[in-house]
Amino acid sequence: MPKKILTVDDSPSIRQMVVFTLKSAGYGVAEAGDGEAGVAKAMAEKFDLILTDQNMPKMDGLTLIRTLRASQQCQNIPILILTTEAGETMKAQGREAGATGWLVKPFDPAKLLMVVKKVIG
Repeated sequence: MPKKILTVDDSPSIRQMVVFTLKSAGYGVAEAGDGEAGVAKAMAEKFDLILTDQNMPKMDGLTLIRTLRASQQCQNIPILILTTEAGETMKAQGREAGATGWLVKPFDPAKLLMVVKKVIG
């Protein structure tokens, strides 16, 4: 059974590129269009990895991470932030919230796959 990844991003085109990249590599992928929907999906299903944007309506990526880290069910799931934010302060906030790693948009599909493989195999 393929490893299952949840991608959370308010941009349909980014989600489409992420889904295409991950599915092409054999991963199972689910999508959510904002942080609230992402939390709901993460609580309802089991994922091997969560990939989230930072800047989204309803709930941003850091709040999503803090919310998931507070739940026993999602405490140990690796969470990668895929965002346009590249500042050290924001990266530090991500680590503090419990992010496993940080990728900057626009992303290179090969690099995304390399990081995903490193994190979940």
